[in-house]
Amino acid sequence: MLLEFTKMHGLGNDFMVIDMITQSATLSAGDIARMADRHTGVGFDQMLVVEPPTDPEADFRYRIYNADGSEAEQCGNGARCFTRFVHDRKLTLKPVITLQTNTGLIECRLRENGQVDVDMGEPCFEPAALPCVATEQCLLDGDTAQVLIGGTPLEVALVSMGNPHAVLFCDDIFAVPVTELGPAIQALSAFPEGVNVGFCQLIDRGFLRLRVFERGAGETQACGSGACAAVAAARRRGWVDDRVKVSLPGGKLRLSWQGPGHHIRMLGPAVAVFEGRIES
Repeated sequence: MLLEFTKMHGLGNDFMVIDMITQSATLSAGDIARMADRHTGVGFDQMLVVEPPTDPEADFRYRIYNADGSEAEQCGNGARCFTRFVHDRKLTLKPVITLQTNTGLIECRLRENGQVDVDMGEPCFEPAALPCVATEQCLLDGDTAQVLIGGTPLEVALVSMGNPHAVLFCDDIFAVPVTELGPAIQALSAFPEGVNVGFCQLIDRGFLRLRVFERGAGETQACGSGACAAVAAARRRGWVDDRVKVSLPGGKLRLSWQGPGHHIRMLGPAVAVFEGRIES
C-alpha cells in the first residue's frame, strides 16, 4: 500500500507527517525506523501522525514517533508543523485548534504570516514527573540533579514539558561535547524513561543559545519543548525575563512565560518541504 506523506520542518527539526484520518495503515517501530533512514528512506527526526481524537475536547490526536520508532509524549516544533499540515490539507478551517497528546491537551494558533503560536502548558519541576530518581550517579536537590559522568560531576536542571528534559547551563554551547555528554546523560539509570538533554548558554535576560540531544533522535537542529524547558529553568533561577528569544542551530524561537501558574507560549515557523508516497 502506498502511504501519502508530507515532509516538513520547524527550524530544521524535520518531520514526516502522515494523515491517518483519510487513509489507514499500521506501522511498526521497524517500519518507522526504516522510513527515518536518511540514506534509504524519507529521513526525519520524528514522524507525526494525525488521528481522530479520543478526547471530545480535542480537534485531533497528535502522535509523535522518534527516528528509532519509539513514541514520544511531546514535540513543540512538531506541533507547529502539525497545525500547518491540517490547515494545508483542509482537515480544519479553525485558526485555533486543540491537540490531544499522550500527556494532555495543547492549543495551537495559525497566524496570518504562517507562524504558529503554541500553548505548551505549564512546566513541572518535580523529578518524579520526568521521571528522575536518585542513584549513586545522580544526587537530587529539588529541581536540580548532580550527575556523575566519567568521574566529573555536572549540574542539570530538571524540567518536564510533558516530556523529560535535563538542562545543562554552560559558558559556550559550541565548546561543549554535546554528542558525547548527551548520550552519556541519557544512559544514566536515573532516567528510566530516557531524557532530552539541553545545553544552554545565557547571553542576556532576553536571549539564550541552545543545543539539544534528543531522546531517540540524537542532536537535532531545533527542539521546541527543549527551548521551553531551558527558558523555564532559567526563569525559575531568576536569570531571564518573561519574554525570551532562543537561538538554536536551525534558527530562533520566541517564548514567553510569566512564571509559576502560567503556561509557556512558543512562536515559530512551520515549513512544508515536499509531498510524496511510500510503501507502508
